[in-house]
Amino acid sequence: MNYTSFIVKILQKPEQSFFGTEENRISVTEVLVNFYQFRNNSKNICKLSIWGNLSYDVIEYYQINDYLIVEGYLSHRNFNFEDAKIFPEVEISVFKIYPFVLNNT
Repeated sequence: MNYTSFIVKILQKPEQSFFGTEENRISVTEVLVNFYQFRNNSKNICKLSIWGNLSYDVIEYYQINDYLIVEGYLSHRNFNFEDAKIFPEVEISVFKIYPFVLNNT
C-alpha cells in the first residue's frame, strides 16, 4: 500500500465543504501544504483531504504556517490547465494528524 507520513507546513487557510443530505452530512476539509523533499533539495506542494470529525478539528485548531505530522494514503492526480505548464498534483487522504510546531499568533 501507499500509506505514508510527512511533516508539512500549512500554506493557506483550510476550506471546509459538506456532502450528503441534511441528516447525513459528511465534512471534508482541503488544505494546501508544503513538504520538503531531501533528495531533490526542493519543496513540493500537495493537497490534504481530511474527512469526518478530524475535519472539524483542522478548522478549529490549525492555521497558516503551522507544521503538522500527517499520516494517510498518497494519490497522484493530473489536472489539465490551459496554462503553459501542467504539473501533477499529489494528494494525501489524511487519517491521523499530530501537531508539530504551532503558530501562536
